[in-house]
Amino acid sequence: MENVAGKVVVITGASSGLGAETARHLVKAGAKVALGARRKDRLDALVEELGDDQAAAFKVDVTKREEVDAFVKGTIEQFGQIDAMLHNAGVMPLAPLAENRHEEWDECIDVNLKGVLYGVGAVLPHMNERQSGQNLFVSSVAGHVVNPAGAVYCATKFGVRAIAESLRKEVKGNKLRTTILSPGAVESELPQSVKSDRVKGFVNDLYENTAIPASSFARAVVFAISQPDDVDINEILFRRTAQEM
Repeated sequence: MENVAGKVVVITGASSGLGAETARHLVKAGAKVALGARRKDRLDALVEELGDDQAAAFKVDVTKREEVDAFVKGTIEQFGQIDAMLHNAGVMPLAPLAENRHEEWDECIDVNLKGVLYGVGAVLPHMNERQSGQNLFVSSVAGHVVNPAGAVYCATKFGVRAIAESLRKEVKGNKLRTTILSPGAVESELPQSVKSDRVKGFVNDLYENTAIPASSFARAVVFAISQPDDVDINEILFRRTAQEM
């Protein structure tokens, strides 16, 4: 696809779901992809599927800044540059606040917010130096609408939008682009993050009945990256037509 072929795209949370499907779509469009996630075996299988001339795998825990730095550095060493970074790694531990799931709160903040910040911090010097690049952030419909069991998760997804919009204003002088993707229910492993018995059934039903294919997300990413360099797609909000929330 025009303006995608030849680009190098870094993807966090690339071992399954949205990240893996986006990698497939990008490679089909002619891009090269650097895949980061904790489950290296899954990444290796995806590289084998996509071809090691088009894809590379890196074991990365986005809550560890040094691993994110090494991921970005390793990508530049292997492919020579980074044209876009998709900050996709995330968890969704929905639960009422009254359950006091402190460890889940910490994980949600560490992955969904600090992981994104570590990614931006790692890639931004390279993009600023080149005066070229695009950061794509995965928020959610939950970054626009708060639900009763989503206090912490929604806070992180509202926060992702704030980070992205602040970055947009910071780097516009360096010709960098920023895109926020806010999907509704999409086929992924996110429902597995929900451990609360009070919420788990509702979430599983929602995803079974309304989740759209991961390919819908992947197409949105490719669309945003494919635009001419002077066109900045700042936000895409989408869900299944029948999804009310």
